Amino acid sequence: MIAIIDYGSGNIQAIKNIYKRLSIESEFVSIPEQLEKASRIILAGVGAFDESMHQLSQSGMLDSLNYFVLEKKVPVLGICVGMQIMAVSSEEGRLPGLGWFSAKVKKINKEELVYKPKIPHMGWNVVKPAKPHALFEDIIVDKGFYFLHSYYFECHNQEDIFAFTTYGKKFASAIHRENIFGFQFHPEKSHMNGVNLFKNFAELA
Repeated sequence: MIAIIDYGSGNIQAIKNIYKRLSIESEFVSIPEQLEKASRIILAGVGAFDESMHQLSQSGMLDSLNYFVLEKKVPVLGICVGMQIMAVSSEEGRLPGLGWFSAKVKKINKEELVYKPKIPHMGWNVVKPAKPHALFEDIIVDKGFYFLHSYYFECHNQEDIFAFTTYGKKFASAIHRENIFGFQFHPEKSHMNGVNLFKNFAELA
C-alpha cells in the first residue's frame, strides 16, 4: 500500500486519483499507526517551509515518519515543499527541516542568474537525470515536468543530486539517497510523465 501523508499540505487528492487510475492501492495516512502497512510513502507539500514543518509536527506523524524512512528504509517520495523539508534548514523560515539530506533550501536569487527569468519559476521545464534509474523509465525528457517554486534545494553532497533543471542557472530538481527521493516539480500536474513517474515509484524493487 502506498501511504500518502495527509498533514494538511499538498495536492494529495490528485495523487490518489492517479493511483486509482493505475489500479494501484493507496491511502491517505493521518495517524502513525497507519504507516505500519505502508510499502511506499509519499510526502507532498505546498506553501511555506515553516508552515509545512509545523503541520507535520502537529499531526503527530513526525517521529513515525523518521522511524519508517530512516530505520525501516521504506521508500519515500517528497514533492515540492515535501522535498524541501527533507533539508536541514531553509532561508524561507526558522524551523529545522527533517535533516534527511545535508542541504539547505535557498531563495532563487535573480542576481545570480545568467538571464533574468520570472520568479517564481512557474511552468514546464526539462528535467535531466544525473544518473540512470528505474524511476525515470518511460519518461520523455524533452516534455519535462511542471514547476512552481521560488526556492531551490542546495545539496552539500553532489552525489545526492538525482536530476538537474536549468532556469537562469542549473539547479537540483530531484534528489536521491538510498530509499529517499525528492522532486521539486509537481508530477501530479505533469500529464503522462507524472503518471509514469508515480507508476515507477510504486514498482521500485
